[in-house]
Amino acid sequence: MMNVLTTLFHPNPGHLTYASPSVIAVLVACAALIALSFAITYWRARVQNAVTKKLSRSWSSLCFWFGVVGLVLAVSRVEKIQFIAMRFLWVLWGVLLLLVIVFQWRMFRMRHYEVLPRMGKADPRDQYLPGKKR
Repeated sequence: MMNVLTTLFHPNPGHLTYASPSVIAVLVACAALIALSFAITYWRARVQNAVTKKLSRSWSSLCFWFGVVGLVLAVSRVEKIQFIAMRFLWVLWGVLLLLVIVFQWRMFRMRHYEVLPRMGKADPRDQYLPGKKR
């Protein structure tokens, strides 16, 4: 148990380089989150449904900031910046990202609705009944 805690909270974990496949994957994923934030902004400008637009208001900023924080954590890990390169911060980042995704998904499912058009009753007797007096 102590070994796991030491591994998670060590201020300067192992030596990585920018050529490492795991670092490249993390950098690409974080850059994709930042690009996704701009794509969501572009998509939101074209959404016609007011409820969808309201519920997706925070998605762009969440993607952007999770991407930026991930880039900072990845670069600090490669550059050996102590205390920012801790593995625990990656665990915390991942847990928070997962919680935000689950929370946003549940709120979207719970609060999203669509206004259905009303269908008037077609009564066949209406054509034979007298109209309103003026």
